[in-house]
Amino acid sequence: MSPKTVPQTALCSYTTDAVYYRDQNLVGDLLGNASFVDVFIRQILGRQLGAGQMAIVEAVLIMLMEHGMTPSAIAARMVYASSPENIQSGVAAGLLAVGSQFVGTMEQAAELLARISSAPDPAAEATEIAQDHRRRKDHVPGFGHHLHRPDDPRAIALLAMAKEKGVAGDYCRALNLLAAEVDRAANRHITINATGAIAAVLGDIGIPVRLMRGFAVLSRAAGLISHLAEEQQDPAGRFIWSLVDEAMLPARPGNNSN
Repeated sequence: MSPKTVPQTALCSYTTDAVYYRDQNLVGDLLGNASFVDVFIRQILGRQLGAGQMAIVEAVLIMLMEHGMTPSAIAARMVYASSPENIQSGVAAGLLAVGSQFVGTMEQAAELLARISSAPDPAAEATEIAQDHRRRKDHVPGFGHHLHRPDDPRAIALLAMAKEKGVAGDYCRALNLLAAEVDRAANRHITINATGAIAAVLGDIGIPVRLMRGFAVLSRAAGLISHLAEEQQDPAGRFIWSLVDEAMLPARPGNNSN
């Protein structure tokens, strides 16, 4: 293999007496001088963000950390109940639920916003997306919530913050266009949910679409550790198991749950 084809990493290097994150000395430059989020952003992007952009990142990570007994939290608690010697197993199980239906939907939403913002006629593109989803009877990623109606307070706060910090740009404008068309197609108001707002603000600070779900993974990992800390003190895993086991009817011939 020639030197030009040998894979390389810019993320970390080390000598006998130093460790470097990219070009910064871990001990001399980072410890005591940079926050976890500062280092995280520089590691994934190779650059720092402005103060307003960093405030948005912090807000996004806090927003995604917790939302009660969601599928990810339930999965984490159930697996931890089976494997209490390994806290990482519970966290890993919960993180597997960060996907296209729960927590991680900002990725699909951002793909739509990118289409709108790059289209020759953004308004027409938003109309087409909304109408297409309506024809297929499919929900539009980033819209709708089973609890937060008529509006998601998290989305409202985050979008207002982006505007206040001077961060709102093409993706936020695309979200507004799409929201109007989604409402028009449904003939009623549809909630912009938290991941819809997150898709817009992360897009406007330059986070690649395929990395956005990583923010959900990082944030929700912290939330799941909290759930497992509570599980250690006040276990709910067996209660959840019993609740489901008692509520579900066995599939027997002639059994009619109606």
